[in-house]
Amino acid sequence: MDTFIQQIINGLVLGSMYALVALGYTMVYGIIGLINFAHGEVLMVGALTSWTIIGLMQESMPGTPGWLILLIALLIACVVSATLNFVIEKVAYRPLRNSPKLAPLITAIGMSILLQTLAMIIWKPNYKPYPTLLARTPIEIGGAVITPTQVLILAMTAVSLAVLMYVVNYTKLGRAMRATAENPRVAALMGVKPDVVISATFIIGAILAAIAGVMWASNYGTVQHTMGFLPGLKAFTAAVFGGIGNLGGAVVGGILLGLIESLGAGYIGTLTGGVLGSHYSDIFAFIVLIFVLTLRPSGLLGERVADRA
Repeated sequence: MDTFIQQIINGLVLGSMYALVALGYTMVYGIIGLINFAHGEVLMVGALTSWTIIGLMQESMPGTPGWLILLIALLIACVVSATLNFVIEKVAYRPLRNSPKLAPLITAIGMSILLQTLAMIIWKPNYKPYPTLLARTPIEIGGAVITPTQVLILAMTAVSLAVLMYVVNYTKLGRAMRATAENPRVAALMGVKPDVVISATFIIGAILAAIAGVMWASNYGTVQHTMGFLPGLKAFTAAVFGGIGNLGGAVVGGILLGLIESLGAGYIGTLTGGVLGSHYSDIFAFIVLIFVLTLRPSGLLGERVADRA
């Protein structure tokens, strides 16, 4: 039972980070029908930026509380990631908006490789330890433990999702986003500026990815230029699992995927004495993707749309 509770906690933490990144995928796809495969690299840039800021602050301002350093690093990482995603949309995707679907897809993959290479040049390819800035004393829950960092991840995810849902459902920008997703040409006739809305969508997605990146680095304690590839791919799986283009689906897909991966890896590790669990944890996301695409391509909460005659 202790193992089950522990894996549930681990799965919720992991799924929360997947959900944040999956929201970026699903927002962009819902509005312009593009899968931004460079989104994982935005997560990576956010994490590495925060690592740099933390190092600079620890050197220049010793004695500063860890939570304050982490907060400042997170805010700067969000700004850098948002600026980066804004530039990516304007330079790489906007000129191809009316091109065949394959062109922006290939561009997204190329942008992912480009960002990884640039990050390797700027931050070097070696793994870097990420400082632990919060208390390390674990909290016991029913025989399982959760760290203050993991509690922060769950809290940050809940707050971010609440703010996003409010923005989308109750603000002028949210109405413009929904209108643009429905029909950008008609929305433009009603006074909505689709280019501005699309840029705002990329910026919001980048902020969520930066939060996920900083939380990911804080939880696992290391950063590197390729760190965003696998979380980005799994978050895309979560978006498809929940229903690509559906915000609630992205959250549900991320949480469920984290739970499936954590429970699967935990119990395989228990049965094999800890030999195989960590090695096979990654396959569960892609097994889920195969089953979803085979049995329900629209995802758990996705709408079934009939082909037009």
